[in-house]
Amino acid sequence: MKIWLYDTTLRDGAQREGLSLSLEDKLRIARHLDRLGIPFIEGGWPGANPKDVQFFWQLQETPLQQAEIVAFCATRRPGRKAAEEPMFEPILAAGTRWVTLFGKSWDLHVTEGLKTSLAENCAMIADSIQFLKSHGRRVIYDAEHWFDGYLANPEYALQTLETALAAGADWLVLCDTNGGCLPHQIQAVVAEVMAHLGGLDCLGIHTHNDAGTAVANALAAVQSGVRMVQGTINGYGERCGNANLCTLIPNLQLKLGYDCVTPEQLATLTEVSRHVSEIVNLAPDDHAPYVGLSAFAHKGGVHVSAVQRNPRTYEHIEPHLVGNQRRIIISEQAGISNLLAKTSELGFELDRQHPLSRTILERIKHLESEGYQFEAAEASFELLIQEVLGQRQRPFTLKGFDVFCRTDSRQLEATIRSQSLATVKVEVNGEEMLTAAEGNGPVSALDQALRKALMSFYPEIAEFHLTDYKVRILDGHAGTAAKTRVLVESSNGRDRWATVGVSANIIEASYQAVAEALEYGLQRTRRSQAFPLVPS
Repeated sequence: MKIWLYDTTLRDGAQREGLSLSLEDKLRIARHLDRLGIPFIEGGWPGANPKDVQFFWQLQETPLQQAEIVAFCATRRPGRKAAEEPMFEPILAAGTRWVTLFGKSWDLHVTEGLKTSLAENCAMIADSIQFLKSHGRRVIYDAEHWFDGYLANPEYALQTLETALAAGADWLVLCDTNGGCLPHQIQAVVAEVMAHLGGLDCLGIHTHNDAGTAVANALAAVQSGVRMVQGTINGYGERCGNANLCTLIPNLQLKLGYDCVTPEQLATLTEVSRHVSEIVNLAPDDHAPYVGLSAFAHKGGVHVSAVQRNPRTYEHIEPHLVGNQRRIIISEQAGISNLLAKTSELGFELDRQHPLSRTILERIKHLESEGYQFEAAEASFELLIQEVLGQRQRPFTLKGFDVFCRTDSRQLEATIRSQSLATVKVEVNGEEMLTAAEGNGPVSALDQALRKALMSFYPEIAEFHLTDYKVRILDGHAGTAAKTRVLVESSNGRDRWATVGVSANIIEASYQAVAEALEYGLQRTRRSQAFPLVPS
């Protein structure tokens, strides 16, 4: 049975605190969603801001391959005709075949929010839908605050749905706008609506995650008969977010047997999730179901041994079905099984009899006792394995660095400005380079100086950028002399990798992590291009 997916990342998802999308961001995300096979993509509210108007114009010129782009708006305002409502002009100008119109279902919102009568609210719903239909648009009616409205006044809430249906709405979407319902409530109410309206196949569900049950609520609604599911990539949205399509799609398709996207499209889900998080500049949730970096990660030695014999022992699906992969975690808790599984995954040929297997394991445990953390820094782990096996080809050698910091405190502006200057000495292919650079902090200055020294040899470094930087004090009782661990996550726009540095000097720890990030990034790039790791 077909479930129609409706993505609202570009509108509802963009209301997440700290998330801001440019026009180019919205276009890139829309094309990722299109390739994923999402049938309906809500693009925004034309007329609400110039960016949304331009977005719809751009897609008129270069349409999506298969998805319907949808414009979003509210019903007309009280006391006027839809034909006289200026808000509808940019909606029609957007040129979409589908329009999503939201209206009030809860009598509290009608009387307190709109300050109008219950009868006028129904007239607003009917008039708005009829107007859009008269202009050749197909209408998805989002019944806002539906479940709260139904629980407060079921007769009136049902009347608003009947009004929308009679006016010609193509879909009726029940919205848990406050996100406070639980699955048993959703299931019961949807069943009652289905019975009241005669078993319609045009009901949809839109859930928010304020009670932490958005995905479960959407699944409950589907099992009660709805055929459209609205949500966002990675669960982005206002307050606690919306139903996460990256969890919903595989649950619907792999667990419940519904038809959502093709298997080939489903296998791109992890990639789409990570691309969107990169575009919106938010760190991916490594522990997200299905698409998270840790979704199929195994750390305990018993788990690893069992998974190697039969993956079903600790994996509920095959990772490749959603474009993810199994990962073996290496830490101080790891045994030889973990090490061999991980090194095999990375392409190293080791076994229990190899003279260096135990050496590597002991080296890892020693370093982790010193504060290193390789489960969160797999790039540093791979470089360590290369070093022990004598296979590490260093594209550059660090010879030393100096950092000078100056702080300028200006009381009139109530700000403190810090400027740092770093000098770095690096050897590349027998040639020593001494470079200097400024930054808005010592780590930034070191990063800039190191890049400056290496760019002429390795121009691909220009693609690398730091996506996350974490500092942890390992022995706080030592005060300012405490040892520090720095984790750096980097990306080239396609892949992510993490490196670690440890030192009593936070700048030195950062320098270790940043330098290894550049080294590993160069290795990864050269391997993918089948180039040797030698300067250009």
